[in-house]
Amino acid sequence: MKICIYPPLATIISTSLNRADADLSVLAKSSTRSVHGTEVLDKSTGSVLAPIYQTVTFGFKKAEDVGRAVRGETDDFVYTRWDNPTTRILEKKLADLEGAQACAFFSSGMAAISTAVMANVQKGDHVLATRDLYGETYRLIHDILPQFGVRTTLVDTEDLDAMRRGVGPNTKIVYVETPTNPTLKLVDIRAAAKIAHSVGAMLIVDNTFSSPLGQLPLKLGADMVVHGATKYLNGHSDVMAGAAAGKKEAIQNIRRMRKVLGGTLDPHAAFLVLRGIKTLAIRMEKHNESAGALTAYLESHRKVRRVNYPGLRSHPQHELAKRQMSGFGGMFSFELKGSMKDAMRFTESLKVATLGASLGAVETLVVQPATMTHTQLTSEDRRKTGISDTLIRVSVGIEDAEDLIADFEQALAKV
Repeated sequence: MKICIYPPLATIISTSLNRADADLSVLAKSSTRSVHGTEVLDKSTGSVLAPIYQTVTFGFKKAEDVGRAVRGETDDFVYTRWDNPTTRILEKKLADLEGAQACAFFSSGMAAISTAVMANVQKGDHVLATRDLYGETYRLIHDILPQFGVRTTLVDTEDLDAMRRGVGPNTKIVYVETPTNPTLKLVDIRAAAKIAHSVGAMLIVDNTFSSPLGQLPLKLGADMVVHGATKYLNGHSDVMAGAAAGKKEAIQNIRRMRKVLGGTLDPHAAFLVLRGIKTLAIRMEKHNESAGALTAYLESHRKVRRVNYPGLRSHPQHELAKRQMSGFGGMFSFELKGSMKDAMRFTESLKVATLGASLGAVETLVVQPATMTHTQLTSEDRRKTGISDTLIRVSVGIEDAEDLIADFEQALAKV
């Protein structure tokens, strides 16, 4: 019987990651980086995919090595809530795509957002944020942080003067989504970074809607990006995940908080996100193409009041979109003429697109923010942020654009 002797686990992963770092300089194109960045052949088996290290704990030969690993003096793995080989490979891949020094993955987008924010504020601090936030992020900043003595202010962050007036000496975080959910407003990232840094605050940008292939906030001056990795990064509606990426010191601080709060991504989910990222470039190309065609059709329809999409020349921030985005993305929203019941009838009449929450996947999804994703906001707050009763948010999938247009056309005919 032939006995195979495998090298220690930490050696395998460390060697693989070091080799990947050396190779990244030649992976200039987005699709190549999405497929190969930070992933190399598994040293022990030759597997072309990162193995799933489905384990909770890791063993040691020497007791003194345990203490060094726990103190963070080595890269050895101790406990999967702290770190895991599969998850570490994923974190290095997203860090590479975002141009970050480090990255931390979480069990959901909200776990990433809440941990990133809470790791950087304390009682007496101030947070300035976009007014039209995703519903649960709104609850975190508007409702939960004040319970811990953190003062918060929500402003229209596309208005730079409002941002300048809103920050102060106690501001620790300026938090923005761009494009915003669901009104697709943009924030000038470079200008927002200057405003945040003028008072010593950090700028955190939710990059979920664009993905790193559509926008690179860190290159424009942001200090950290967060993702609902459930969305475009994974892209297949089959795993929950979130991420934060930025400078090494900031991510280490978030990792320490993650140990306590416990929102770590499990290794099998990390494997699925790695799988999803491999097709990110070609998926984003299709999302962009179909969203452009569908929004152009809707903009000319007599039953549509307005369409919110940065790729349209009619978008008030189209020129900004061209400056800071390399693709306009697969997300848009549009407002129907009529009543809330008319909007409901439209969403119920779709046959190719699906009425359902979430976004960024291969299938086209539609929601009414007023009745689904933004119910946490009062009707007055929704009105202030431009979320009308007939606003419909669309996440364009990878179906053929002609089929999507035909589907929307037959649904509109029933309104």
